[in-house]
Amino acid sequence: MSSVRGRGAARRLAAAALVSGLVAVGTAAVAGPALADEAPGAGGVRAKLGNLSKEESAGVVISEKDGSEWSVRGGLFAMDVEGGGSLFTYCIDLRTPAKHDFDYKEVGWDQSSLHDNDDAGKILWILENGYPKLSTKDLGDKVGADLSKSEAAAGTQAAIWTLSDDVEATPKDGDARKLTAYLLKNAKALKEPKPSLSLSLSSVAGKSGERIGPITVDTNVANEGVKVAAVPGTPTGVEIVNKAGAPVTTASNGDEIFFDVPAGTPDGTAELAVEATTKVQLGRAFVSVDGPSQTLVLAGSSDSTVAAKATAAWAKKGPVPAVTVAKDCAKGGLEVIASNEGDEDWTFDLKGTSYTVAGGETRTIAVELAEDEAYHFTVTGPNGFKQTFEGVLDCETATPSPTPSGTTPAAERSTPASPSPSTTGAATGGDTTGGTAGDTTTGTTTGDLAATGSSNATPVIAGIAAALVVIGGGAVFFLRKKKTTDR
Repeated sequence: MSSVRGRGAARRLAAAALVSGLVAVGTAAVAGPALADEAPGAGGVRAKLGNLSKEESAGVVISEKDGSEWSVRGGLFAMDVEGGGSLFTYCIDLRTPAKHDFDYKEVGWDQSSLHDNDDAGKILWILENGYPKLSTKDLGDKVGADLSKSEAAAGTQAAIWTLSDDVEATPKDGDARKLTAYLLKNAKALKEPKPSLSLSLSSVAGKSGERIGPITVDTNVANEGVKVAAVPGTPTGVEIVNKAGAPVTTASNGDEIFFDVPAGTPDGTAELAVEATTKVQLGRAFVSVDGPSQTLVLAGSSDSTVAAKATAAWAKKGPVPAVTVAKDCAKGGLEVIASNEGDEDWTFDLKGTSYTVAGGETRTIAVELAEDEAYHFTVTGPNGFKQTFEGVLDCETATPSPTPSGTTPAAERSTPASPSPSTTGAATGGDTTGGTAGDTTTGTTTGDLAATGSSNATPVIAGIAAALVVIGGGAVFFLRKKKTTDR
């Protein structure tokens, strides 16, 4: 009978369990290189940013604290889920360009600009009581207006921007303004929604002859709706079990699962995968994993594929490492949590500095990063242990740019993604905001920001030393202030 091992380290590491937004790539093991999502809190939805809906967006006037005003088109973005499904999102990072076709990752509020936003719960109420959760007719009846989809979407986005970006966002249409006023007047703080699927730890360690874990499942999926399996290539005899030691193929919210490694198993590693199909809960945040891009907040979801992975390492003697990386938006950086379940010291390099973790100990290492800074580093250990972490620190909303009056920011975009079919009545087609990546356009505050673009777009005015950045219409809500560049 195997004994339970690693619980102490698991509890220590679980302090960082709400992390998402980091990507751990390639745990060299018997199973070979693999992709493990953020750690801890590994898992959730990954999706590609598509287009701003032409039918479900309209003009919004932004009034800054200094009295300046500018116009933007606000509404719903479509996103294609990796593995199947569609999402619909609003912007909560008004002044940051949306990079269309970028990959995004579901995260908790503490891993986004919402981490210190006292109005995050009110933003969730707006999503639950705005468009597209409620129909244009239902919302129109509440505010005494005949709302179109574009008016309902712009009215909802304006209410969100008011709370996410600390501005006064006013739809240009009168009926849409009625909806914005209604949502802001009645908004109440709601509790943060549960993740679609995450694991408390992405890496655990122990010795053969033991159950290594626990790893706790956190999900909104109904009872026994999460599939659990060892990844192909797992050493013979190694099983995924529950705390009673019984093999498991499914799991529910709150379940603890372990790697059961029989005595005599050669030193090595293994990986488990969990997967489910579910609707992601409204209010979950989405941040880019490809580079700096607008943060988004979920407004609607079809049935979508959600997944997570975790690895285990074991050895009879010597160091037995495990590593978890937690994004800490409150401190503006990362926490690398390294544990050693072996009986000898483990020494590793991290960004040019050597660290040692004694046997049976856990060490937390702070890695300072600038806002929007990309990172990529690898931690190695004995018996083929190797984990590479990469991502972008995206914790703050952008501050007002020193934009000259009379101009509006220009939109940035990459190659447009194919629109997703809507399951909520939201139109997902339409043009994206702005021009091609690397190109910019200019305009005046007399009209909306550009909501259309061509892959062959040429700047309207050549020779401008610093082009302004147009922000498109809907992407997430995270607060604190994000650094800006001169535009």
